[in-house]
Amino acid sequence: MIKSTRLLVGLCLSLLVLAGCAPGSYEREFEFVYDFYQDAEGWTAGFADLPVGYEKELFELDAGHRELPSGLEGSGVYIQGHNRSDDLFMFLSRKVDGLKPDTKYEVTFRIDLATNVPGGMMGVGGSPGESVYVKAGATAIEPLVKEDASGHLRMNIDKGNQANEGRDMINLGHVAHPALGDGTGDEFKIKSLTNEERSFEVTTDADGALWLIVGTDSGFEGLTTLYYDQIAIVLNEVSEE
Repeated sequence: MIKSTRLLVGLCLSLLVLAGCAPGSYEREFEFVYDFYQDAEGWTAGFADLPVGYEKELFELDAGHRELPSGLEGSGVYIQGHNRSDDLFMFLSRKVDGLKPDTKYEVTFRIDLATNVPGGMMGVGGSPGESVYVKAGATAIEPLVKEDASGHLRMNIDKGNQANEGRDMINLGHVAHPALGDGTGDEFKIKSLTNEERSFEVTTDADGALWLIVGTDSGFEGLTTLYYDQIAIVLNEVSEE
């Protein structure tokens, strides 16, 4: 299915969900689909697990809405960074509201990434593919980067560390695409990741809002360049019975 068709389907689903949200009543299921066809659709980029006084030229941090690389159709949210701190976290976050207040939801993520890293490659500190872990989560508080006592920029949520999961984020996989080889990895391919086979639950705040967050937690001490082609989230209300 081409990307423009996915965008139309996602918009239709979102409109149907919102149409059912009359005052005092809420749908038990919500679906949000972000195709980044025209812009970043409210998602903002951030970087953590690096020194407060990091050298910009060394870390090569960059992010923004761009056309996908040659050979791929449409646009996405580009993000890159050089893991000079041995533990770079690059993420996107976005607020969603209109949900039922103080309510537990089961969250299913589906992320389509454009990555140019073949599987089975070796790198400093770890593989440029299998050692760059893709995580997704949701919290009732805004995910923010704050300085800690050691002078490093850290997340204010529990994302875990590299392969280890946290209370607020789980692992979906890594950024290596299925092709094996020892080439330069110049060709970008779409890789899909999901947690459909495992549960992740979160509780909304008193206003019926949540913050969504996706990102990569890197053990590879080199440059990682990615495009988020699509992010889709399904929220199902958890029955208390």
